[in-house]
Order: sequence, then C-alpha cells, then structure tokens
Amino acid sequence: MKRIYLWVLWSISLLGTTTANAREIKNINKEWQYLEQPITDIVDLKSSDHWINIDLPHTWNNEDAVDLTPGYRRSISWYKKVLNFKSLGEQRRFLYFEGVNITTEVYVNGQKAGQHIGGYLGFEIELTEFLKEGDNEIVVKVDNSYDPQVIPSQKSDFFIYGGITRDVWLKSVDPAYINDVKITLEEASREKAIVDFQVYVDGELQPKDILVLRIKDPEGNIVDTIERSAKEKSQGKITLSKPTLWSTTSPNLYSVEVELKHKKQQTDAIIESFGVRWFEFKKNGPFYLNGERLLLRGTHRHEEHAGVGAAMSNQMHREDMELIKSMGANFVRLAHYPQDPEIYKACDELGILIWDEVPWCRGGVGDEVWKTNTKNMLKEMIDQNYNHPSIIIWSLGNEIYWLPDFEGGDDVEKMNSFLKEMNDLAHELDPSRKTAIRKYYDGATIVDVFSPSIWSGWYSGAYTNYKTVVDKSIQDYNHFFHMEYGGSSHLGRHTETPITGEGKIQADHWEEEVNQLEVTSISKIGDWSENYIVDLFDWYLSVSETHDQFVGNAQWAFKDFGTPLRPENDIPYINQKGLLDRAGNPKDAFYVFKSYWSEEPFSYIESHTWTERSGKKGKPRNVCVYSNNAEVEFFLNGKSQGKKKRDITSFPACGLNWDIQFEEGNNQLHCVGYNDGQEVSRDSMHVNYSFEKAGTPHELKLTSQLLQNGNYLFTVTARDKEGRRCLNYEERVYFQCLMGGDLLKNQGTPTGSESIKMANGKAEIEVIPHSTSEKIQMSVLNQNFKGSYLETNIIESTTTNFEYK
Repeated sequence: MKRIYLWVLWSISLLGTTTANAREIKNINKEWQYLEQPITDIVDLKSSDHWINIDLPHTWNNEDAVDLTPGYRRSISWYKKVLNFKSLGEQRRFLYFEGVNITTEVYVNGQKAGQHIGGYLGFEIELTEFLKEGDNEIVVKVDNSYDPQVIPSQKSDFFIYGGITRDVWLKSVDPAYINDVKITLEEASREKAIVDFQVYVDGELQPKDILVLRIKDPEGNIVDTIERSAKEKSQGKITLSKPTLWSTTSPNLYSVEVELKHKKQQTDAIIESFGVRWFEFKKNGPFYLNGERLLLRGTHRHEEHAGVGAAMSNQMHREDMELIKSMGANFVRLAHYPQDPEIYKACDELGILIWDEVPWCRGGVGDEVWKTNTKNMLKEMIDQNYNHPSIIIWSLGNEIYWLPDFEGGDDVEKMNSFLKEMNDLAHELDPSRKTAIRKYYDGATIVDVFSPSIWSGWYSGAYTNYKTVVDKSIQDYNHFFHMEYGGSSHLGRHTETPITGEGKIQADHWEEEVNQLEVTSISKIGDWSENYIVDLFDWYLSVSETHDQFVGNAQWAFKDFGTPLRPENDIPYINQKGLLDRAGNPKDAFYVFKSYWSEEPFSYIESHTWTERSGKKGKPRNVCVYSNNAEVEFFLNGKSQGKKKRDITSFPACGLNWDIQFEEGNNQLHCVGYNDGQEVSRDSMHVNYSFEKAGTPHELKLTSQLLQNGNYLFTVTARDKEGRRCLNYEERVYFQCLMGGDLLKNQGTPTGSESIKMANGKAEIEVIPHSTSEKIQMSVLNQNFKGSYLETNIIESTTTNFEYK
C-alpha cells in the first residue's frame, strides 16, 4: 500500500520524545526545470539546452488542448530538480508523486530508481541507495503518448493531460517506518462501533520496538489507546460506545495517532482520520445512511480548470468542492478517474459522498498486459483511498464496451469475464463498499449498483418522460443509481421561446402561430440556450425530490471541461454541459439546483446574463425566480407583481414565476424572499427591453472595458442598420489582437476563446495590454462580413462598420 502521510516534524514531536531520525515530509513543488522534447533515453538529455524553469503542478497541455489547432501534444517530456543533502545518515528517502500522466520513469544521479504505469494515482519511489552527500539530480521522464495498454482509452471524451499534474513530496524516515494504516469498520450502529486498525511497518524492526495507537474523538479527546509489540503487520481493535457518526450534514471525523517507538523513543509517527458510518442500497428502493433514508443529490467532477488544465492547485481543488457543497449537493461522482488527494480530504470534511472510478473508460477489454495494468490501477485506487468515510462506491468503469481498442475487445463473454475479475478483486480488497458501473448493460448484474444511460430531453426523448424512465429502471435493476443527465448551454444565450418539455420548437412570437416541430435530438439541433437547460433541470429535480423510492442521481457535469471530441462546439473543444463555465462562473442552472438543495436562503432572478430582450408591445413575458424561500414577492419598476408561495409540484421554478409587461427601455427587476414572514433574501437586475424587432445584421460593433485585473474586455455585438442588437444572431466570430496586447485565449471560456459562437448577438474576449499608454488594435470577423478590421484604444473605442452579405 502506498499512501503519503503529510505530517510535518513539529506536529509529530507533540506525540512524544523523538529521535533525530523522525519522519519529515517536505513539499518540493518549487524550482523544477522542464524540457519539452520527445527524447527517449536519459543519456541524450545532455545535448539539450532548452530547459525552462517551472513550478509544479504542471501540464504541457494547459493551453494546446483547447487551442484552434486540431489535436494536442501526446509525447514525452522531462523534468529535473537538484536535491541537496548535507549528510545522509541512516534515513531512508522517498519521492511521493500524487499523480503523473500517464507513465513515469524516475532517475537519480543518472540511475533509474523506479517507474510507474498509469495516471491519476499516487506512487512512491525510494531514492536511498542512489543518493550521495551534496547535490543529487532527480530526473523524471513523463509520457502521455498514445498507448492502448493503459486506461483510459484514447477514445474517451476528455483530455489525457501530460505532466506532473499533482504535488510531489520528499519523505525522510527512519530505516524502519510506518508504511500504512488501514482502518476498517467491522460493525457500526448508533450504540457502538467496532474499529479494526492494521498497521504496516516497512524495514527491519528491533526486539523492543513497540506501536502505540491513540484514538481521538471529533473533539480531540483520547477515547482509547492500544500498545503492542511492533511487527511487519500489526492489528488492534477498539469498541466505541455511542459513537459520534459521520454524515453528509455532520461530517464528524475521528483520528488515530500511530507512534513507532524504540526504547521509549519515538522513531516514526503518523495521523490518519476516519469516520463512523454505515450505508445501504435497498433492493429496488432508496439509499440509507446511518439507518435513515438519504436522497443522493449529486454532480460530476472532471479534474481541470481554465488556463491550467489538470495542473490545479490544492486551493482550486478545495474551491471546487466547496462550491459543490454550497449548491447543496451531498454526492459526487469522480469522472472518470481517481482524483487529487485534496478532493477526498475535502469530501471527508465537507460531508460529500463519493463514487470513485477506475479509469476504464471505453476501449473494451484488452490483452494480458492491459488486464494487468488495469487491475493494478484498481488495487492502487482502493489501497490509497481506503480510509475515507466519504467513499461508498468503487466504480469499475464507464461505457467500457464502446469503441474497442483491441480486436474482439467488445466481445460480451470476454468483457464479462474480466469485469467479474475486477468485481471480485474490489470485494476482496474492500468487502465494506459497493461496486458499480455505468452504461454496460450486459454487466448490470455483475456489479452491486448500476446506472443505465438516461438523457431524456437531450440525446433522445423528452424531459417530461423522466419519471416514467426512473420508475422502470427502479424495477429493472436491483440497485439503480442514475449517473449523467443534462445538456449543453452557452453562457449568456437565451431565447424567448425555448424548446418545450415535450421536445417541440415553439413558434417565434413575431410570426404567426404555426404547428410546432418535434425534435428527436435536442443535442444536435437545439439552441443550447440557458433557458432550455434550466427548464430541463427544473423538471428532473421536481421528479427526484418527490420520489420516495429513488436512490438519487448525479447531473453531468459541474463545470465545463475540455474534450478532443468536440472541436465544433460553440466554444471549440469544450463540453459545455457544466453548471459553471470552465473558469468556475455559475450559469443559471447552478441556481436551479441551489433552489432545490441548499439550506442557505437565497433568491435568483432568471437571468443576470439576459439583460437585452425584445418583443411586441403588450406581449407578456414570464420571469422566474429560483429560490429556496417559502414565499417570494416580485417587483417590476418598483411595483409589486404579487407574492407567491413556493410549491415543488408547480412548474416552472416551483411556482415562483410571474407574467409581466416590460416597459420600453430600462426595466428594474427586484425580488424579496421570506421565511416565516421574515425577509431572508433579495435579488435585483436590469433589463433593457425593445418593442422593435432587429433587422438583418449590418455591422459588428466593438467596445472595450477596463477590468479590475488591468486587462481589457472587448465586446463585439451584431447590429442592424438602425443600431439595434440582433439578439438571434449566433454565428461564430474570430478575434485577433493586431497591436498593443495579447488575447487571453486557449482558456475554453466565454471570454477566453479566440473563436466562439455569439450569444444573443454578443461575444467577448479578454486582452492583456502590453502597455497602458498605447493603442490596442483588434480584429473580429466571420464569413458573413466582407471586412475584418476594427480598431479601438484603451480609452476610446472606434468601430468600423461592415456590410452584411
């Protein structure tokens, strides 16, 4: 078992008297050198002088994955760092990598010290025998090249980022040290819990070496102590009377301090946390945590972010999980691979249950080498994450039959044979948790929990049929848990007439009413408006929140993320199914979930990015307020439009919607939320409303705005001859900075993409100025305009008009 215990020396010393060789863990992310050349042999590195200075975490695909050039770098790169040791003594030293994508070789002073196959998981390399006093050169070869022998399949719908994408640690320990602590709940109830501790020691032990375990409750009080002779594997049990339980609302954590002593002196010590909880998936019924029914309210997370790709900081990881919790979620599926240790730590502390997934995503079953690699990754995932109370499911894969990488790789008999091996292995390593798989129907009865593919209202069907599908699935599968639903939305795109819940395109109110058009796949011919996705989620949640036999579901996905399979999306190479954009900015849909799940009082008027609207005079418009308050009063231009009670059986917005008559020009929208008659929330926004329909686009108008970060936001709008904004114009535009700055591009965001489709006749790009005193010349174009040159400076904008053809 390889798990890093990150406890600095001063905290360990509090446990007792220490020797000079006590454990020390040091983060070594800073001051590495990086070489982006596909050199295969370390001996050839000496000829290269193209090393650059970097800090970790790092990926070489942070921008090229989402730039406009097809493909992204899949090759070898090298990292190196010098470690200086004034004296070595008897200590053993290790490098611990939290994750490197996707195969790794580690060299110390020119000698190979070890290797690892597979990304997304931690591994440890011992340096001891290769070190010398003074400077030591550490060189790491990293390769994310195409390799069908290593999961995930290259045909997966996400980028396989190359690099040392997580933290790296230098561990110094005594010759005999605590290698791992495994904590198992043998029995758990409100009356008592029996906890088993297995302690693994690596190295030669002395006859008088002893282990001391101090178990502390969530308040830090010692509740039990175990002391015994140290062995390579030692075991001890305790019984907790009326334990403090871990739950999604009260994530209470116990801790165990494990101390290795020689002649009463401490030689090593670590601390590990755990929680007391139990759970059950009822057959053809709901989920129970600690004996009480719990509706699982979930989402999915990919490990990446705008500008950094997979090389996210611990703060970024934590912020993601805090946002998920603030939405009211109590569950997350880690898609489609194990994630940074910070994620599991956050889920333990915040109270978020986890579906942890080995990265067998697509590609079918492979040969014996592939099988060995895949089983090793399952073992590593379970070993490293075993003690986390937040984890309830070990997932064995996703869409595993799809697009086989090996001949005969989709053969059902072969697939099922290996899936059974994986299932048996998972239960052998951890009998206490459930196994699961998504969208492999022939293996639905092999695993404990199964999710079919249900995308009602997006890839097929209508979202109003969701309850029917849920009811059928509950009966079809012993333990049905719905993973993945939703659809794409382009931040800032809205329509007065979204596709209906029955999957029909409504007539534009400017025209005469005609027969509605049925849509077979909204994903292909829908408008990707925020309105439609808001309605879809609203309907899904009204079903799940009122179904007493439903385990729950997980929306796909929390944030927009990069994918090589979607180059023609509105933002190229971005899967736009997120509740947030790739930079973490909420879309309207985020507030829909919050209105159903969050306990923090709030109100949100749909939509703060829909500030330009139009329609015939006298035509009423429906405005929704998404709120978790008992009552909401809505105001238009200072006049109350009435107070309404929230009713979960009423659609849309649980009945919190008003038909209003906009005035021409500026309109102020305001709402106040009440609980028990007391004001608890409010929201407001402005809408500029026109009674005139815009004509054919005639020009692109460019304006600029100074941002707080010192950059400039350039906004282009499509205008007709009368200067009215063309709200239905959604064509792609291309930005270029000709002078005075650089585009903040390759971010995969609504303001960080040099090619993007317009939203309601508008698109934006952020520009980093070279100097605050010079002009910035910009170009914006598409195939509909003859010219492409627009010039603006940082003080005043000048616009060149173009004839539309």
